[in-house]
Amino acid sequence: MSPASASADKTERLLNLILALKSARRPVSKQKIRESLPAYAQASSDEAFDRMFERDKDELREMGIPISTTVLDVLFDDEVGYRIDASETTLPAITFEPDEVAALALAARAWSTASISGAASAGLRKLRLSGVEIDESVAAGAEPRIRTREPAFEAVHAAVSALQPITFGYRKNDGELTTRHVQPWALKNWHGRWYLTGFDVDRADERAFRLSRFEGAVRRKGRAGSYAVPTDHVPEVALEAQLPEPEGTAVVRVRHGRGHTLRRHAQRTTELDERWAEIEVPYRRGTTERDVVALGTHAVAVSPPELVAGVRAALLAVAEAHPMTPGSPAPQESTRSEARA
Repeated sequence: MSPASASADKTERLLNLILALKSARRPVSKQKIRESLPAYAQASSDEAFDRMFERDKDELREMGIPISTTVLDVLFDDEVGYRIDASETTLPAITFEPDEVAALALAARAWSTASISGAASAGLRKLRLSGVEIDESVAAGAEPRIRTREPAFEAVHAAVSALQPITFGYRKNDGELTTRHVQPWALKNWHGRWYLTGFDVDRADERAFRLSRFEGAVRRKGRAGSYAVPTDHVPEVALEAQLPEPEGTAVVRVRHGRGHTLRRHAQRTTELDERWAEIEVPYRRGTTERDVVALGTHAVAVSPPELVAGVRAALLAVAEAHPMTPGSPAPQESTRSEARA
């Protein structure tokens, strides 16, 4: 059987399952489902049918289609029926203001270079089908692009969306390769890198994992919807716990309205003039340099000397990697002062 026909058969099977469970007035037993749907009736064995049915249920849940389970007979609690509540899968009419439609189109374009660009495009298609006019040609003065180069991103994103446990190889700070079993809770872009937060089953505790340290395939290890994310989970808290201990205090000058990540940890802020403020933050080697460099001409490292040296080295490396070509505009004063910092 060709891949195309296999995909078509699977799509037909899922659609038939949706129609059967959505149109049923009462829960349907697994045996009745097998007898009613040809694709299941043709299964070579009970085990093959069970595997196919469980995979199909997981896929529907990943698609946002909830399948409820109900005990059919109170005397035999192992006899379970399945049903899809039509009220939970039918959306009311959706309307958007013009500025909201523009924001949705811009959001989809922001993900156009990422591994979930297909999901963003699918979202726009669904809006069009529901009657929403999408003008993707709307101009944007500064158009963002979100890139997700980590090979593990798509699989992790799917697991977070489906609430499905996963296992993966993970390279620790000391270089040791470990195997992790995790209940994924959230994906977060933090300090320019993608992280997964979740519950580490082996360590019985909350953990954060940098996606660039994943090695090998991300494998599903359990059913979708088999756990719930704690209502009080805040990804930033788990990520803050990954930071190294401070090595003193750093002094950084930042433009007004910039450097919110640094300002959030400020121990003291001094307004210098109408353009600049000077803040004191905990100095964490490597992390603080990265935060300052990420602000470009909107931040200047003042102290300690190792922070200044680290920022200068990073800026010089950028300048060497992107040399100015004839006709390029001269750097502004803030750029030159930053290089001297």
